[in-house]
Amino acid sequence: LSCGFPGNKELEPLKYAKLAMHATVSRRKVEGCIQGTTSLLSHCLRKGENVALVLRDVGVLLMEGRRVQVRFYNDFLERMSGKRNFERAASKVPQLLKMMVSRVTPIASLTFFGRVIIFPQ
Repeated sequence: LSCGFPGNKELEPLKYAKLAMHATVSRRKVEGCIQGTTSLLSHCLRKGENVALVLRDVGVLLMEGRRVQVRFYNDFLERMSGKRNFERAASKVPQLLKMMVSRVTPIASLTFFGRVIIFPQ
């Protein structure tokens, strides 16, 4: 089932079998990992914990209090736009550099509070 949202946006169910096939694990394992992660993430947010959700090959989603931001890996942005386009955009829009992070940067250094729960562990 798809649920309608304002602006004609559709919400589609997660395709566990397709994820399992790409990850070469069982569907049950995929469901367990996703449900466990979302449950723990929800618990941490309810408690007011600062959370960093590491999005493999994309970047880090940081949630601190009411502040949420995404810091993208440099190489992800280059892959998405092409190196030349990325360099041109970065020179024209300096704020773009504030949205980037190196893969070797310690996640805790990205937070104001210095304490963060990192997913997945």
